[in-house]
Amino acid sequence: MPSLCRDCLTPFDTASARCPNCGGPRMLSHPELFSLTIAHLDCDSFYASVEKRDNPALSSRPVIVGGGKRGVVSTCCYIARISGVRSAMPMFQALKLCPDAVVLPPRMAHYAAVSREIRAKMEALTPLIEPLSLDEAFLDLGGTERLHHAPPAAQMVRLAREIETEIGVTVSIGLSHNKFLAKIASDLDKPRGFSVIGRAETADFLRDKPVSLLWGVGEATRTVLARAGLRTLADLRRAGERRLVERLGPSGARLYALAQGEDRRRVTPDAPVKSVSSETTFDEDIADRGLLETHLWLMCEKTAARMKAKELQGRTVTLKLRRADFSALSRQVRLDEPAQLADTLFRAAQGLLSALPEKGPFRLIGAGYSDLTPADGRDPVGDLLDPQAGRRAGAERAMDRIREKFGKDAILRGRGFTPPD
Repeated sequence: MPSLCRDCLTPFDTASARCPNCGGPRMLSHPELFSLTIAHLDCDSFYASVEKRDNPALSSRPVIVGGGKRGVVSTCCYIARISGVRSAMPMFQALKLCPDAVVLPPRMAHYAAVSREIRAKMEALTPLIEPLSLDEAFLDLGGTERLHHAPPAAQMVRLAREIETEIGVTVSIGLSHNKFLAKIASDLDKPRGFSVIGRAETADFLRDKPVSLLWGVGEATRTVLARAGLRTLADLRRAGERRLVERLGPSGARLYALAQGEDRRRVTPDAPVKSVSSETTFDEDIADRGLLETHLWLMCEKTAARMKAKELQGRTVTLKLRRADFSALSRQVRLDEPAQLADTLFRAAQGLLSALPEKGPFRLIGAGYSDLTPADGRDPVGDLLDPQAGRRAGAERAMDRIREKFGKDAILRGRGFTPPD
């Protein structure tokens, strides 16, 4: 049985509860351990782990990273999870479950910097890295054994150890023969886990798993499947591909393949960004349209700044709102020409907001661009319906140059000032 010690990296041919070399208990044993090449790396409670690393006084405290009392939990440490706190939970509910938690605002720029350190270590192993977010990525380690003189499993064990000792955060690893199963495996033994799902065991492993395990199966799809008596992956396999396609359309074929553990997607480095958006949760629910528009403008400026930094333009504008009961509401409009400006985004989103018959109040507002393409450098020049469009575009570009030279707060538009409390 191929085996590997996660503490001293010594490989063995026999399974053992403890390493024969160092006596450590963290042993990996699996028939396919040294032949699988697709890995998923997932940082353990990344934002909270970074905060605890930076402030050791928090090491034994429950830590929640997220908005204020009106916001939601971005992430939380495992101590807070013992109390039932989970990501995306409303903050007021999280604090009821864990009233002694330390709540910290997100420091996204700092987390991104730590993420780049982790990415650099992954790039030392393979160029085939597909990041999913700041704290997780797929790696294809096929063909790297000769280069690194170690099988992929050993490379990932070494990587996890380096990230923990040199960067100060822990990760969990999933190793399998495709992306779908590698991602599932990385979640089986958190934190500091390393789990393997081999080809031979795939069918048995998936047999009675719920349909919610599949990517793309949210509440709506789960409800449709449940009405048809399809609640487990075994149910999907028995139903057959044709029945699933008849009920769900083209996505039925994808779900049928995943239910059998089949996933032919490659690990794609730097997959294209599909959308760019920003949103904010209010301290108190807002119904006043003028105040909503003020917050909307601020989100449009944030989104536009990211679009300009990425040199992208978008053809579709999305307005997002969340009601007081946490239910979501979104509207979209397609632009005549692709754009990246805050002014264009705001005017389109403002039109969507004005057309809403629903008066609110709302607890969140956001705006974003999608249907993205590389920016072509063209801005609106104005027409009979909007003769001032070119002038506004020029003013926004001038403000961008001032901010680039003197900082993002060097100049503000009057629309961006929020009224005092």
